[in-house]
Amino acid sequence: MSESARNEPTVPQLFDLTGQVALVTGATGYLGQALSRALAEAGASVVISSRDQARADEAAAQLPVVGQACHHGVVLDYMDAASIEQGVAQAIRVAGRIDILVNNGYERVTSDWRDVTAEQFTRQLSNATGCFILARLIRQHAVERGGGASIIMLGSMYGLVGSYPDAYVDVPMSSPVAYHALKGGILSMTRHLAVYWAKDGVRVNCLSPGPFPAPAVSPKMVERLSGKSPMRRMGRPWELKGAVVFLASDASSYMTGANLIVDGGWSAW
Repeated sequence: MSESARNEPTVPQLFDLTGQVALVTGATGYLGQALSRALAEAGASVVISSRDQARADEAAAQLPVVGQACHHGVVLDYMDAASIEQGVAQAIRVAGRIDILVNNGYERVTSDWRDVTAEQFTRQLSNATGCFILARLIRQHAVERGGGASIIMLGSMYGLVGSYPDAYVDVPMSSPVAYHALKGGILSMTRHLAVYWAKDGVRVNCLSPGPFPAPAVSPKMVERLSGKSPMRRMGRPWELKGAVVFLASDASSYMTGANLIVDGGWSAW
């Protein structure tokens, strides 16, 4: 065996998050729960944020504990800059530091182009502001403590492609134009911040899920969307677990500014 081979980390070591601390926003939601479990299962201590302390604490208590990991809940309102600052400060106070950020939270709007108001559209885009403020705080924290960080933005296949109008006819859930604009902006922000923060040892990547409808979503819409997918089915939350651990860990140490798409081949059409 060569000297370089003896010194290189093994695959289990690359994916191991033991001793790392991850802050996950939107962690009490449908996909956020799976993302949080994945990081916890990989050995990380996870800080879950919610606008409600009791809900955050409950979600944190349900996470698996590996080794000496310790999970926490903090209050953070994604749409309030002051709350974001307070939430990050609280997370650092209870966990000691933050190595990984999963920028998953956002406030939903369902009105489509036909009836969305200017105020609703602007409110939806304010999610990007919260995403940026939070990422910047984690970058500053990493610089101040002299360590790197992995920041994972949550995008969407709808930040890359348009939706099929016939899939959303006569169903209560639309494919909002403001959501498409938001997720396209998140992807562009990822690339921009990645090149500015690379010198600080802060990696910024995007995880873009495809169709992962929650159980409450209209079965009619799910059937239509399944017919549009090359794999002819919807994604299951656990199918994002490997992707988020990959982006959070040293397994992706030479990646920044990338967009990892998990969409069952949707964007390959």
